[in-house]
Amino acid sequence: MDSNPYAPPTSILIDHAALQSSETSAPVFFPVSVVKLLIMSLCTLGMYEYYWFYKNWKAYRSHSIEDISPFWRAMFPLFFCYSLFDRVRKYNPDSSAANLLAGPLATAWIISSLLWKLPNAYWLVTFMSILALLPVQASINVVNQIAAPAHEPNSRFTVWNWIAVGLGGPFLLLAVYGTFITSK
Repeated sequence: MDSNPYAPPTSILIDHAALQSSETSAPVFFPVSVVKLLIMSLCTLGMYEYYWFYKNWKAYRSHSIEDISPFWRAMFPLFFCYSLFDRVRKYNPDSSAANLLAGPLATAWIISSLLWKLPNAYWLVTFMSILALLPVQASINVVNQIAAPAHEPNSRFTVWNWIAVGLGGPFLLLAVYGTFITSK
């Protein structure tokens, strides 16, 4: 019997410096431009944010030795958004990403995401949740640029992105318009 049942639990430590120095061309987190993130989030009524969380967790898992499930972390972002933001902040302590305010941004995202139940036009405040993700994505772009300078920045809109904008954009405008229509 090799293992001691009374031994304290151990954790896996990640050497971020070794990960950064490896000659990998894959970014550490999901690369997307801030403008594309904003437009896609608004035009998909916030659904792109779940995709954004999934892609970030998936990219991070491929660069770390942590056994995490990107799907479940993306399905329950209220519980895992701070963990992701904190990993972005701590990944490269010498970059400007280290100044990311992970706690306040996670709190702002959680609170604004939960405001969809507000009555009448007040539910529109929930769209402000994207404002908490924009500084995180800017920090992610800094980390990715340092870790993989030759990576694709993902700033161009694909056919699927244009379809989402073409279908979701008018739907968003109709929802906002319908909110302010008064019935007589």
